[in-house]
Amino acid sequence: MSWPRSWWRRRRWMPRSSRSCSSPATSRWRPTSRSPSASLIQSLHHQPLLVVLRHRQPSLLVPQLEQLRDLGVRHIEIAWGPGADWIAQCQQLIASFPDLRLGAASICGEAALEAALEAGFSYGVSPILDGALLARSAAAGFTLVPGVMTPTEVNRARSLGCAIVKLFPAATLGIGYWRRLMDPLGAPLPFCIAAGGLSPGDVLPWLQAGVDAVALGASLAPLDAEPLRQLLAALPERP
Repeated sequence: MSWPRSWWRRRRWMPRSSRSCSSPATSRWRPTSRSPSASLIQSLHHQPLLVVLRHRQPSLLVPQLEQLRDLGVRHIEIAWGPGADWIAQCQQLIASFPDLRLGAASICGEAALEAALEAGFSYGVSPILDGALLARSAAAGFTLVPGVMTPTEVNRARSLGCAIVKLFPAATLGIGYWRRLMDPLGAPLPFCIAAGGLSPGDVLPWLQAGVDAVALGASLAPLDAEPLRQLLAALPERP
């Protein structure tokens, strides 16, 4: 697939190499330093794993955050909730764990997005693709990772300027789904986080199958430290 030269000038990221788009080396976006998502993508290159935590009272997640931090997990999402104290509690978590890259999960509407912005999260993740939420996030300089499932959604996310997407629900779609999109949609595809129904044992096979990072949630409850420690040691680190 050949993209017009003017189209490339409008993008905030660049392909990994100048080789043909059919080459595996050009199957993903590489954001430039000007892209709001560049920092998150670079961090996920070093550790392609995210952990999602859910609780109506985020302040009660401190023990889990401490354990995950001590194990070496870098990226943790805190699910948004409509409670009045969610913002204040998340602000406290962000201040208490400066060495963690904390993001907001389950951003499905304007209220959730505004709460994530006020709380001070550096990024958010959504299970849906919503152009209005993406526009508001871009205006705020905030990285919002949209959820995609169909080829149409992946292509729309790309046309909206999304350098990073969440493939959801990954377990339903299957381990080879993302790679099968590369030829018909045309490279480069956005950076892809596979999420939804995956367990620690799925992480390495899914990375080998072509996604860029994997998010784990309910499968880690209760948290078993040793398998997670072994997984972290085995994760590939890209330059």
